[in-house]
Amino acid sequence: MAALIRGVIRLLPVEKNVFLSTRSDIIVESTRFLRGLRRKPVRVLFPDNDAGKVVKPPPPQQQQQQHPQAAEKKMVRNRPTAAGEQPDRSDAVNMRSKTLKEPYDNITKDSVDGLRYERALPGDKRLSRLVSVAQSRKFREQQGKILLEGRRLICDALEVGARPQMVFFSMADRLRELPLDKLRGATVVKVKFEDIKIWSDVVAPQGVIAIFARPDPARLSFSQRDQSLPLSLICDNVRDPGNLGTMLRCAAAAGCHEVLLTKGCVDVWEPKVLRAGMGAHFRLPVYPNLDWDEIRNHLPNSVTAHVADIRDPDDEDGTNKLSKPGDYGWVSTSPKRKTIEYEEYDSDFDSDSDSEDEGLSLPRVETKLYHENWAQSPTALVIGGETRGLSTEAVRLAEKTDGSRLFIPIVSGVDSLNSAMAASILLFEGRRQLSMFLQTAEKKRQSKAERKFS
Repeated sequence: MAALIRGVIRLLPVEKNVFLSTRSDIIVESTRFLRGLRRKPVRVLFPDNDAGKVVKPPPPQQQQQQHPQAAEKKMVRNRPTAAGEQPDRSDAVNMRSKTLKEPYDNITKDSVDGLRYERALPGDKRLSRLVSVAQSRKFREQQGKILLEGRRLICDALEVGARPQMVFFSMADRLRELPLDKLRGATVVKVKFEDIKIWSDVVAPQGVIAIFARPDPARLSFSQRDQSLPLSLICDNVRDPGNLGTMLRCAAAAGCHEVLLTKGCVDVWEPKVLRAGMGAHFRLPVYPNLDWDEIRNHLPNSVTAHVADIRDPDDEDGTNKLSKPGDYGWVSTSPKRKTIEYEEYDSDFDSDSDSEDEGLSLPRVETKLYHENWAQSPTALVIGGETRGLSTEAVRLAEKTDGSRLFIPIVSGVDSLNSAMAASILLFEGRRQLSMFLQTAEKKRQSKAERKFS
């Protein structure tokens, strides 16, 4: 093709090496064609250990016919230096190779305070793949992975001994905010902030996302265990992520011993629950997806279980007609939970259907105002979700353990309290009563010991 173009240029009368195409009226300089034909690849870079090798292309075949101007330019480029020496082409190739090789070498040698990290190359799909999959509950349960975003959550998880697997960050300053000594076994990748912003679940991302192995509460070292009280929170079919996260936060603040979640609750490791919990997942043990037999095994033998209710205890007519689940306020009409499937939160669900209530009965449980004495021993508090309320198993547990239905009085015209708000009121009231009970018991023990030695 090059020989053909040069032959056409010689035959046609041109001025200043300009070729005129009469068909398309396009003027093209012949020098451009010659320059483009002379371009050859200089080198080929290989990844990892072969990055420093330079592969030179084979020498071009000598063309039988050379354009006069091209030959003249070639003579000018190969003109000897002032010292009479011919410049070495390999030096120029090596210099260019060194210039292009440096960015790739930085990828494998980058580190922050001794912690080595990788740079995500164009087309790296690790962030998008892990984030999109980690936000699936099915994947989290099958693969045992959770997603944590933000400095605070990641630091809280590392503090209790959670195991990180992969960390993505956008700036070195963001990475320095984390305990680097606890990230040695994880894969650390630097990505663009735009990529994190695309896959982040928050409006204003902090620029750091981590994938952790799903924590086992029995293997985590909680720092507040010595400050906990014999008070357990049982979440019965709580499906709203914001409510569940708030309950966990209140339980941690009230010094609960543990939190137990029945089957049917929203996933405790969902991003919305994590944000609402504000690190409560790593302040106390949280056991999800339990049936009522497993819940009973987690509780001590001397426990007393209480359920939250919104029914007015002074309503004698209503108290004498506790014949169906709907009479218990936050009480569900579904007697069995073993076959329940995970569902999304639906605020339009009607749990008080009269057709479902027919033929169902619940055990009778004593009603108490929330400020009366009900936490005088190891205590468990059951809070039901706002859509389906308490299950019949929760009320049976209260009956078997001589528990009570706790009532929070509200003004007329208001349907009920938010379940998370009711949980916070009852938890802190239970903490107050347990603290006073334990202090009184400690004083009695000390006085008895003093009388014994006196």
